[in-house]
Amino acid sequence: MIHPSGFREYDARWLWGDQIDADGMRGVGLGLAALARQRGVTRVVVGHDWRSYSEAVKAALSDGLLAGGAEVLDVGLCLSPMAYFARIWLEAPGVAMVTASHNPNGWTGVKMGLAPPLTFGPEDMSALKALVLGGRTGKAPGGSLQRVEGLAGAWTADLASRVRLDRPLKVVCACGNGTAGTFAPAALRAMGAEVIEMDCELDWTFPRYDPNPEDAVMLAEMGRRVLETGADLALGFDGDGDRCGVVDDRGQPIFADKMGLLIARGLAPDRPGARFVVDVKSTGLFDADPVLAAHGCTVDWWMTGHSHMKRRVAATGALMGFEKSGHFFPAAPLGHGYDDGLATAGLVLDLIARAGRPLSALRADLAPAWTSLTMSPHCPDEAKYGVVEALTTEFQAGRAAGQSILGRRIVEVVTINGARVKLEDGSWLLVRASSNKPELVVVVESLRSEDDMRDLFRQGIKPRLVAHAEVGAFNQEV
Repeated sequence: MIHPSGFREYDARWLWGDQIDADGMRGVGLGLAALARQRGVTRVVVGHDWRSYSEAVKAALSDGLLAGGAEVLDVGLCLSPMAYFARIWLEAPGVAMVTASHNPNGWTGVKMGLAPPLTFGPEDMSALKALVLGGRTGKAPGGSLQRVEGLAGAWTADLASRVRLDRPLKVVCACGNGTAGTFAPAALRAMGAEVIEMDCELDWTFPRYDPNPEDAVMLAEMGRRVLETGADLALGFDGDGDRCGVVDDRGQPIFADKMGLLIARGLAPDRPGARFVVDVKSTGLFDADPVLAAHGCTVDWWMTGHSHMKRRVAATGALMGFEKSGHFFPAAPLGHGYDDGLATAGLVLDLIARAGRPLSALRADLAPAWTSLTMSPHCPDEAKYGVVEALTTEFQAGRAAGQSILGRRIVEVVTINGARVKLEDGSWLLVRASSNKPELVVVVESLRSEDDMRDLFRQGIKPRLVAHAEVGAFNQEV
């Protein structure tokens, strides 16, 4: 059993037992081994996250890889960035990380790659899908399995080598009872932080909230803990540890796009002319930031999605990439070019230490902009791209006709990834299809006020969305 929709833009995601079973996952492993053979890759790192069924998923996937002739290096329970790091540490080009990231329980999936530091993009996923569903996988000799110890220590030492705190910052470490709870506190302590653990006990039922640092409930809990403990900040990590959310010393969340801008501003003086890649969900403040402009830094807007962003950072020689979801992509010498929530945490700690000012004060330096939460209405996988295409056409027609949204003309519709609708005062609205769930993704930003931001959503884009019968309830709204 393998539902075709599970082969998504750059990850594989299925409901375990409903959309894929063990035999289906063995087929995925066989397909990945076949694709690896075509590309001259034999060594594949395999790891898993903390869910009740993840080891069973990994076992089935590994069976398929072994039958396909792959040399499987099983690093056990780990975070996605730990599996990515293991490719470097073990000199193994392939990776197959069993994780559903922040998806609710019931979901499983695989993050894959055959050329470090990249993970699969749409062409790779299409090739894998064709092999698996077409029954063109085939067995091959030479398969082997090695269980590898010591990854956590090597990964932690690598992270800590790039962070130097002149004073121990007090940090709330929030993990939502996900996999990061096993590894994040120790990594932060190795960086020199004083750590206050919050929901770091592993519990795959996620009793308090899903480990998702974009979720309003998780951010609110992080803020309360900062105020209770007098911490300098809170750092929250998603289910597989490749994303990081930040709450400042006043208990206020800093969305990842603005946190990315703060990091870029901190890096700019020492790295004039640096290029930063920014995803289309991010704040428009990147375009007009005076610090970046003063140091000759450039901003490259790109598609949302960790695979797309990794590729763009590598292709353009950028210093770093930022995604509003909390995926950050530090290239050498800041990192290895892939998304690692703890590497992001290290950059945040380093920024505060070097500035000698609280995070809330650094945030106050930014020009005012009111950006919404990331909001996701349900929309079936087979319908979501059509809905986005229809809305894009509607906005483009509105621009051509000189139409306005809340009294502001539409000046541009950027179609790099969905439709980012720019208004004449610099405010904007975005709708795109989620790459890994049956949802749409909606973000709005106002340069006027928080109330205007809410109105842009409630009056500017929500009525257009709900006019489509395929669009269902939102996961959260402003």
